[in-house]
Amino acid sequence: MIEELLTGRREPGVHSWAADRREAARGVTEAERAGWRVFWLDGAGVRDKRTLLTRCAEEFALPSYFGHNWDALQDSLRDLSWTPANCGYLVVYDHWGELADADPAAHRTLVDVFETAVAHWRNTATPMAVLLLSPAEPGAGDL
Repeated sequence: MIEELLTGRREPGVHSWAADRREAARGVTEAERAGWRVFWLDGAGVRDKRTLLTRCAEEFALPSYFGHNWDALQDSLRDLSWTPANCGYLVVYDHWGELADADPAAHRTLVDVFETAVAHWRNTATPMAVLLLSPAEPGAGDL
């Protein structure tokens, strides 16, 4: 999946990615070597909007003035001036199913925010891709 993004065979977007964490870590290293700024958003234990926004503030190293609401997150992900990238931005969202199960509306809103950010960066020198990491099942390929 990441190789396809890096080589342009897959359009940046919000994608499901069936991979084990070791494979994902290798892909992240490959993306970093290629000049992408990588964020690993760990959703373990995130079951509500408040906790999610706190986790986002930490992972994306959002400025202290971050407002901890959806609009502020969307604005921040369309800026990212405090964490520049050479070639693109890659967000790997791990354990996203916990929020999706506990608060489907918050999960859907987050995906919408990601899709807006991806669209903002799409035609720039630093596109953004978001990968929703799902544990790989035996014999399963990338989605």
